Amino acid sequence: MTPNRERNLNRTTMMGMVVGSMVGAGIFSLPATFGAATGPFGALVAWTIAGTGMLMLAFVFQFLAMRKPDLDAGIFTYAREGFGNYVGFLAAIGFWTGGCLGSTTYFVLIKSTLGAAIPAFGQGNTIPAVAVSSLVLWTIHFMILRGVKEAAVINRLVTLAKVIPILTFIIILTVAFQKDLFAANFWGGEQRDLGHVTAQVRRTMLVTVFVFIGVEGASVFSRYARNRSDVGWATVMGFLGVLCLMVLVTLLPYGVMMRPELAGLRQPSMAGVLAAVVGTWGAVFISVGLIVSVLGAYLAWTLLCAEALYSASRYELVPRVFSHENKNGVPSTALWLTNGLVQTFLVLTIFAEYAFELTLEMTSAMTLIPYLLVAAYGLKLTLSGESYSHDPPRLRQRETVFAAIGTLYAIFMIMAGGLEYVMLACILLAPATLLFVYARRERYETTFTVPEVLLFGAIALGALAGIYSLATGTTVL
Repeated sequence: MTPNRERNLNRTTMMGMVVGSMVGAGIFSLPATFGAATGPFGALVAWTIAGTGMLMLAFVFQFLAMRKPDLDAGIFTYAREGFGNYVGFLAAIGFWTGGCLGSTTYFVLIKSTLGAAIPAFGQGNTIPAVAVSSLVLWTIHFMILRGVKEAAVINRLVTLAKVIPILTFIIILTVAFQKDLFAANFWGGEQRDLGHVTAQVRRTMLVTVFVFIGVEGASVFSRYARNRSDVGWATVMGFLGVLCLMVLVTLLPYGVMMRPELAGLRQPSMAGVLAAVVGTWGAVFISVGLIVSVLGAYLAWTLLCAEALYSASRYELVPRVFSHENKNGVPSTALWLTNGLVQTFLVLTIFAEYAFELTLEMTSAMTLIPYLLVAAYGLKLTLSGESYSHDPPRLRQRETVFAAIGTLYAIFMIMAGGLEYVMLACILLAPATLLFVYARRERYETTFTVPEVLLFGAIALGALAGIYSLATGTTVL
């Protein structure tokens, strides 16, 4: 942005930020990921749960943008306003760390894609793959330092470009779709009982969260919105458009390939599906589209992460140094730390057996924390009646339902993901708390309230349990 903080993002550009943030690596991995877990029926159940839950969260973001226009830094400010400084810090760090993990996932998938032609890249987590990823990372880093506004314009163009191969995939598979094949795949196996389907659906839950991450894109940049109402509109419309793409990309492959074949595809599995229908050029076409898509998503997420850390400093949750801006109005210190963490995660993928799956699921687990806190704040607001004195009761009741479902959905997803991801999240959050402690002392303020001490104690215990689990092999990376 410009240094004078112009409010110059219109609703189209903000919707582009939402779509650009959401459409990245995840959508290209859906056919094999769902094929390994379930059939069309389980996929429909999973998308119904995820679509409903995330739509409710989108509605929460929409009404909070209108009711709390002064909270203009997005996702963590609602947690801070509703539950105090330390909870706000956890939301900010959870969002920021999840974004950095997501960016790592993008690089792993790009190199896995190229690994089909360049064996040295393997599954995206070899030393040559990490070296090339690092080069791309720092090239984009210095481009962003030239100005966030210019990067946002590039993101809008890339968003348009990367939707084209996805739409082409959908059109070709619609033409090639075989109803009998879809019916044979429908139940995902011989068993047709509810317990079997429930187990299938659970295996897809963190994946559905991952592909929807970015729905808060417009909210994070709300301080730059030309009109405040555009934030909510961009969030909901961007979400609905992406949901349609996700469902079609998941279901249509069941009409052209058997489920075991889908499960065995190399990532990005969209390339393998299209190649099975039209030949080798289909794999090349999707692979090129993926690289464009993922680079665009990485750009969008780098902006989101740097902005989140910068804004957290403005709200006195992390040290002042992260509010520093360069001559182009870019939060440069926050950007350096963001890409430094991504670089660290990239190096760590060398030692992870299933790098893509691990970073995907950890991204989801970390991001669910701020999502839960936003929904809970929306619920607290509606139940207290704050800001509803001049509104009809029916409106307040409707928004209470949105927030309640969003809260329950986030809790359910955290539980469905499994305790091991909660412990891994604690391993990241516990040492990160040092930033909060330093920020409080920097301003000569009391570090923790009594409830915050208890919360930190629980996180520390979770971190110790996570470290023990990793050391004893109970949790395998």
